[in-house]
Amino acid sequence: MITVDGGSLTIDAVVRAARGHEAVALDPGVRARMLPAREVVDRLDREGAVVYGVTTGFGALADLAVDPADRALLQRSVVLSHAAGSGPRLDDEVVRGMILLRARTLAAGLSGVRVELVEALLGLLDAGIIPWVPEHGSLGASGDLAPLASIATVLLGLGWAAGAGGVRVEGGAALRDHGLVPVDVEPKEGLALINGTDAMTSLLALAVHDIEDLLRLADLACALSVEALLGTTVAYDERVVALRPAPGQAASAANLRALLAGSPIVASHRPSRHAVQDAYSLRCAPQVHGAARDVVAFCRQTIDHELASVVDNPVVLGETVVSAGNFHGQALAYAADMLASVCADVAAISERRVDRLLDPARSRGLPAFLSPEPGLNSGLMITQYTAAAMVAALRHAATPFAVQSAATSAGQEDHVSMGYEAALRTRRSVPLLRAVLAIEVLSASQAIEMRHPLRPGPATGAVIASLRRETPSLAADRILSGDLEAAETWVRDAAWRAALAAAGVTLL
Repeated sequence: MITVDGGSLTIDAVVRAARGHEAVALDPGVRARMLPAREVVDRLDREGAVVYGVTTGFGALADLAVDPADRALLQRSVVLSHAAGSGPRLDDEVVRGMILLRARTLAAGLSGVRVELVEALLGLLDAGIIPWVPEHGSLGASGDLAPLASIATVLLGLGWAAGAGGVRVEGGAALRDHGLVPVDVEPKEGLALINGTDAMTSLLALAVHDIEDLLRLADLACALSVEALLGTTVAYDERVVALRPAPGQAASAANLRALLAGSPIVASHRPSRHAVQDAYSLRCAPQVHGAARDVVAFCRQTIDHELASVVDNPVVLGETVVSAGNFHGQALAYAADMLASVCADVAAISERRVDRLLDPARSRGLPAFLSPEPGLNSGLMITQYTAAAMVAALRHAATPFAVQSAATSAGQEDHVSMGYEAALRTRRSVPLLRAVLAIEVLSASQAIEMRHPLRPGPATGAVIASLRRETPSLAADRILSGDLEAAETWVRDAAWRAALAAAGVTLL
């Protein structure tokens, strides 16, 4: 059970609620925490004080006063007008994460809204209602306006939700089907529902969680390639690695040592002159994978900051309402760009190892393209093409978004982060990295089997045995798309981690 109390959440909690559908409950103390700020908003509304988004219009219309009789309509209108997204809908887990994060910020008690809004948001999660959120429409500043507005429309009994089989259904019908009733927004509440970084943060929390796991997989894929290519482990020596005090590099090297411990293949050629020094894609893997780990650690810290922040505007501080800028997602935009670069480069070094495995001029005795009968058969030749194509796509996707600001709202919002589009792009990079690493694991496993009668180490041997339960060795040419799909599913379902655990190995 995950409790929303207005305090910080962890990335793990977001993933459990968004992807794992873990139950979410509201802390009983939230109502009392939220009440003082709500009373301030009510008082200022009665007094007609000039308060952005309460008694005024929005964005470039902030200097226009709104008649008291129209202020509830103002809040409803801002939700409807801002639900202007376009494109296919966001994945269920992203939307669930957004709902959780918006509830968390409102529950902090500084937004000046009623607790009923938080209860309504959590009601969507509990009922399993997924608002239909078009994927485009946020600039990553002024909040993720269009995506969050699409969620808010469902709370109002409007908009659309995803029904059975992904069919779009009316938001009001979705509420009724689950015994829920629409909410009426009061002063400031419509704005509070849409003004935050929750879409960016949801996307990146899921991405960081997945990329951290894929960096462990990258170490495993490299270890398999090291065995297959008769590589040396001397470059992973703890004393050598410690000469650069980088935590990511140390962790990656430690993983490689653990994965290759007790390997008869590695031991078989230790005295050989060819093992003095390997190619960079093998020898420098801890430096590359480790640098990626350090960048991802920074990105995790950035997201942790967001998960402990009140991302709303304006906010209630004491007896006043203050306009500020915590809805601006520049930090998240920078993190998203860095994560996309990590995906591209870790995939690139993996693809270089795949190419080396398939090339008889560099594979130290392996047959061309890892086919038992090269010439008659092409073996795994085209899997490297596929990997190279995905690497090219990842490199293109690593173009920075955080420097692509545009002016909006008649120049009032003259610097935006583009963090949302950056995060959406990064989410799409994750499965491409997973697919490239799956190709390396598949190729290296085939190569190790061709070293028979030499045997792999306990850890890598267990991994190969697990993979072979899903896809057999390649004896003669066949349609390989099924093999790649099976390997990707095996990776995504973390069967490799289960195999390592059974062998007594846990990766850092």
